[in-house]
Amino acid sequence: MNRAAEDAAVKAKPIFLSAIKSMTFKDAMNILMGNDDSATRYLESATFKQLYAEFMPIIQESLDKVGARKYWRTAVTAYNKLPLVEKTNPELDDHVNRKALNGLFGLVEKKEAGIRNDVSLRNSDLLKKVFAQQDSRKKN
Repeated sequence: MNRAAEDAAVKAKPIFLSAIKSMTFKDAMNILMGNDDSATRYLESATFKQLYAEFMPIIQESLDKVGARKYWRTAVTAYNKLPLVEKTNPELDDHVNRKALNGLFGLVEKKEAGIRNDVSLRNSDLLKKVFAQQDSRKKN
């Protein structure tokens, strides 16, 4: 499952870049003046569906190399027939895809919080300039 998620992750960069390039001024101001996860939430809302679609065939191919989807579906279908159990998604590719995306956005969120709260992580002039406004707002 981890290999499937890793194989799919290479597709994220161009999708993120496209979302950033299509950002409006209002989006940028909301991110800049928003919470520590505002950029992450913007990227998540702007890219989740496209990332999911791009990741899916890669994840399916990776899982099918070892027959994981077939075995998972068989086991979970039998499990879901048991009384009093919380039903589980029989589609392993969907499960792996969502976990991969949750993990990806979790990493983005950590990086964002670091950049917002640790000046030393702002390693470009652009980041320093952009977040100077946020810093002055926090001091007031």
